[in-house]
Amino acid sequence: MLFFVSLLVDGALAGAIYAPIALAFVVVYKASRMVNFALGEWAMLGTRLVATGLYVVGLELPGSIGVACAATIGLAIAFNRLVLYHLVGRPLVSVIMVTLGLGAVLRGATPLVFGGIPGAIPLPIPPEPLVVRGVLVSTEKLVAAVISTAAIAILVWFFRRTRTGLALQAIADDQQAAMAMGIDVHRHFSIMWAVMGALSVAAGTLWTFAFGAGFGVVLIGLKVFPIVIIGGLDSIPGALVGAMAIGVLESLAAGYLDPIAGAGLSSISSYFVLLAMLSVRPHGMFGRPAVERV
Repeated sequence: MLFFVSLLVDGALAGAIYAPIALAFVVVYKASRMVNFALGEWAMLGTRLVATGLYVVGLELPGSIGVACAATIGLAIAFNRLVLYHLVGRPLVSVIMVTLGLGAVLRGATPLVFGGIPGAIPLPIPPEPLVVRGVLVSTEKLVAAVISTAAIAILVWFFRRTRTGLALQAIADDQQAAMAMGIDVHRHFSIMWAVMGALSVAAGTLWTFAFGAGFGVVLIGLKVFPIVIIGGLDSIPGALVGAMAIGVLESLAAGYLDPIAGAGLSSISSYFVLLAMLSVRPHGMFGRPAVERV
């Protein structure tokens, strides 16, 4: 029983770390119906910028994260203005190919630009795990999960309590109606991409805290798709529930199935659930089915 509880706790902490990058995907899709396949690369870029601030510029961790967020937000807004702005009204496959191309460029350029910079981002806390009623809890994962939860709370407040957040929700519901009400859709798309950039930096940095450094941070992008499909592509609560579910599923699979079936099954277990969800409920647990009048 103690082993089972340990796996549940570890999975819940991992799910809390997955949540920001899933929210970055949902934020973009919810407002623009655009599938961003370069999220892992954005997160990787964010972590390398944080490491650059630490080891090259000599900033403290909060300052490095702030500078990395500013730089990533600037790049995201520039990408939206210079590239995506000209793809409005084009077929969806065009936008998908652009994000795939951007991901390939970031994967190739980031190691060249930041190759000599250490990837580790240290946390100013003791590395010893906590013991709670016999359950070992990783301090790195715990701190990362707490920070992630705070970031999620701020994002939810932003969408529900601010004029900009409400405008983004209006755009997500009906772009034409939002424009008729005087909402500047293109300006809010830039804000949406800025939010995505900040979330990517946060998610990549938290992933590095909990799971280690390196250019493998890009793999976090692969974790997004089962989470958002299971929770619902356009649902913020669904992204949170899906992240927790996938985190717990992977932890339990690693503890019980990997020793029997071989290491690596836990990494693909979420995709089996993804296939089952697509067969039973294609729009996810909390997503809204597309309804069109004909």
